[in-house]
Amino acid sequence: MSEIPAEQTQTNLTTPETTTESSISGVENVKNSLGNVLNSWKLKVGLAVAVLLAVSLFAFYWQHIIAVVGMKSWSARSGAQPIECMVRDTNNDQYVSCSALLDQQIVPLECSSSLFNIGCRVNYGTAAANPRQMNPR
Repeated sequence: MSEIPAEQTQTNLTTPETTTESSISGVENVKNSLGNVLNSWKLKVGLAVAVLLAVSLFAFYWQHIIAVVGMKSWSARSGAQPIECMVRDTNNDQYVSCSALLDQQIVPLECSSSLFNIGCRVNYGTAAANPRQMNPR
């Protein structure tokens, strides 16, 4: 009577083996499903489209990014507050139109869109006339 029945002994011994086998098969299932996803043509096409879109957006905004760097640099040196730059060079002169606030007046700037010529120049051609300098007769 002190003997343990064979059915109970086998059940107790096989329980740890079953959990080990199920955890290994779970890991293998995850590896297989992850491998299937990474080998999927849909993922590869999606990544290619995402990279192409990112490069296109970066190329489109490149002139704006360089002009903003120049505008912030000019504003820091002149004590002005940078406002904003246009997105693109509209007249193909390699300068993007920007503006800054200096002594409560808006200063029109032309900031370079070239990486080798970062900086801005004041665009006096579009500046408003100063009413004090006009001498009426």
